[in-house]
Formats: sequence, C-alpha cells, structure tokens
Amino acid sequence: MKKYSALKEIQALISQKQLTLPDLLAYYFKQISDNEHLNAFNEVFFYSAEVQAKAVQEKIIQGTAGKLAGMVIGIKDNICYQDHVVTASSKMLDGFVSPYSSTVVKRLLQEDAVIIGRLNCDEFAMGGSNETSHFGPVKNAANHELVPGGSSGGSAVAVQADMCLATLGTDTGGSVRQPAAFCGQIGLKPTYGRVSRYGVIAYASSFDQVGPITSSVEDAALLLQVLAGADENDSTVSDVAVPDYPAQLNEQKKQRIAVLQETIESDALDPEIKSAILKSIEDLKENGHQVDYVSFDLLEYLVPTYYILTTAEASSNLSRYDGVHYGHRNTDAKSLTELYKKSRAEGFGEEVKKRILLGTFVLSAGYYDAYYQKAQQVRRLIREKMDHLFQDYDLLLSPVAPTAAFKIGDNVQDALMMYMADIFTVLPSLSGNPAIALPLGNNEAGLPLSIQFTAKHFEEDKLLAFSQAFLK
Repeated sequence: MKKYSALKEIQALISQKQLTLPDLLAYYFKQISDNEHLNAFNEVFFYSAEVQAKAVQEKIIQGTAGKLAGMVIGIKDNICYQDHVVTASSKMLDGFVSPYSSTVVKRLLQEDAVIIGRLNCDEFAMGGSNETSHFGPVKNAANHELVPGGSSGGSAVAVQADMCLATLGTDTGGSVRQPAAFCGQIGLKPTYGRVSRYGVIAYASSFDQVGPITSSVEDAALLLQVLAGADENDSTVSDVAVPDYPAQLNEQKKQRIAVLQETIESDALDPEIKSAILKSIEDLKENGHQVDYVSFDLLEYLVPTYYILTTAEASSNLSRYDGVHYGHRNTDAKSLTELYKKSRAEGFGEEVKKRILLGTFVLSAGYYDAYYQKAQQVRRLIREKMDHLFQDYDLLLSPVAPTAAFKIGDNVQDALMMYMADIFTVLPSLSGNPAIALPLGNNEAGLPLSIQFTAKHFEEDKLLAFSQAFLK
C-alpha cells in the first residue's frame, strides 16, 4: 500500500471501494510494527481502533460518516482519552487510565476519526528533543542517530514514517512546529484560545495549545476546523466564529510579509537553512508578494521571558502530583513530608524537576517582582510590538529552528544550548499568535529544513491559504 499524504485520497479510494478502513488500519499497524525501533508510540490502541474502524466503515457505506471518516490519527501522550492510559511520558503517571476524554478527542470521534494510539513525547511536554521521556528517546526516521525534535517528537515521527495519516501534538513554545520541522512535516500552532485545552495535561496553561501535524495543508485546515471553537469546559477558549478553513484554502492573495531581520542574521542560524530561506524570500517577491525586512529589538528577551513564565506555571500545575492526590506513590515513606519528597523525586525526571525548581524560585517571595512580574511586563511589550507589526503586515517570516535535527545526546546535558534552540519558536507562543512550520526541502545531508510563518490572532484561514500556495 502506498503512503497517503491527504485524507481526500483515502476517502476517494474508500468511496470507489478500492480500500476499506479496516484494511488501512491494518496497514498502519504493520507500519508501526516495522518501525518499532523509532519508539514513536507509547501504546497502540489495537482493540478500540479496530472497533472504531469497523463502525466508521459502516457509516461510510450508509452515507452518514463525518468529516474525518478515513483519517487514522495518533494523539500525543498528554491528551486524555476515556478508558485509555495517559502518562505524559512520565513515571509519575505510569499506568494512569483517564476517566474522561479531552474536548479535542471528543471532536475527533464525533467526526469519525480513528485514534490509533498515544505518542511518545518529552516528559510533561518539557523538552525540545524528545529525550526526556520516561519511555526513552524517539528517533528521527530520516536518520536514527538524530532527535525528532520535541516535545511532540512521537507525533512528528508517526506521520514522517507513515504510521498514521496525521497526529495531534501540543505546542507550548514550539513543540508542534519544531518537531514538524525536524521531520519534514507541516506543524500548526493555532491562536491561543482557538482550541480547547480541556483534558490536556497542563505544562504552562497560558501557553499550551493543541495543534495538528500533517503531510498536507488540507488536512491541517480540516483538523483545525473540527477542533476549534468554544467549549464550556474551558474558560480560556474564544467564542470567535470558526471559519470553513478548507473552503478558503484556494483564496490566494498577495500578502505583505515581514521578515524578522535579526533571526535571518543570527550567528546561530545554520547556513543551509539561511540559504533556503533567502531563496524562498526571492521566490515570494517574484510571485508578487511584498516582502520587507523589519527589526524586532526584543529578540534577546524572548527565551528568558518564556522560561521564567512557563516554569512558574509548571511549578504550579505540577504541584498536584504528590503521591497523595495524583501520581506515583512511594511505599517506604515514614511521614507525610517524606512521602511527598520521595514520590516526587522518584516520579519526575531530571528535566521536569529542574523546571519545577526554577519555577518555584521565580515565584518565591524574594524574587517574584524581579523575575515573574518583570517577565509578565516584557510579555506584554512583546504582544504590543507584535500587534503593532501586524498593523502593517499580514504575515511574519522566520526560521523554525537554528539548525536541522541534531544527534541524540548532543545537547541534552547542556540546558542553555537546549533552551536556545527555542529562540525562533517562542515569539508566537509569548504573543499568542498562530504560526505554522512548512517543509523547505532537505540539506546536503538529506535532513529536512523548514520555514515558519506567523499571522494575526485568529487569522489561521489566511495563514493556511498562504501555506497552501507556498507549498505548490
């Protein structure tokens, strides 16, 4: 069976009776088995996926199937699915069965997607290489010695290696876009508040967003249309009307594009990525788009601001995992205090503990004003500067990551190197804007390269339509 890159191909074959959904599911099961060494899946939902596939196939025959009928999709292992294990790739939640489904899972099932399994990720979504998982690192299908990016590394590799058609990841500071870039896929981070976070295990609540990783812009648009919209279970979700994203993909318009000059001129940017982006800029100009270089003088504050705020929120969100309320429980403790200490020390990995400690520090009485409050003020300045920039431009162009995928083990011991890998992705996360990572060919070593576009709040329709034209 060939690799399918878009749902419309699968739906056409099913309607022509050249393919059935159970047969397609069996193909993906075999692909997962053949690529087990990549460690993309923490669990495959053999039974429930087969039941779903048979039920949806019947709906297709009867003509009552939903928009996503024929889509086999994986979900990141921090998205709750009722009666299925969810662990956030942590020992802390090993074996925990979710008593309810997240809103995004409910919406997938309502439109007849088949959920094939839960995907490996950095522990509690904290990492940029998928090396902090309790279940071991995920390997890049392009080169097994390289990282896939993080934290949604399993989600990116599952699409890259044809283990399912599409996946859901979560993006806090680039965790959908960067792994999509490292694996040559499309990764979309919606506007903050566009998609419900209900039932998604929290890392940093004012940043986290669920987003799709796909091989086609059409599938990203369709998934966003299904997932987006108001949710009574999440007060941070916007009630802004959800456009028909797929119907607007062919509305091609000439765009005013701003290029972040400091990102292109950064010493950290790999020369091959820079060359590919500069060529894209020339192509955009030739196609009639207005492309201008602009300066963003707050660039050096992005990563510090991001890590102060996200670790503070992580410290708060992860306080519930104490061996009493939730999570791994030490059985040797002689007192309540010892129970807390031992349970958390055993349940959390090193990176998670590091971020909890940093977050607790910046929230402490003596440092709150100096760090957390100051970072919030800087975040406001960043948001205002982005809003001002988008008064004159439709889109913002920048790299996704400074380099292509790097070797497993190269950066994991150097926190500064790892954190600085987020330098180009955290801007839309801090400002809440939608952003997309798009494939940009391969470098001389055959590794995927990528480019990032950011749009105004809630203008995913324009971002997706532009992306569709850009990739043609």
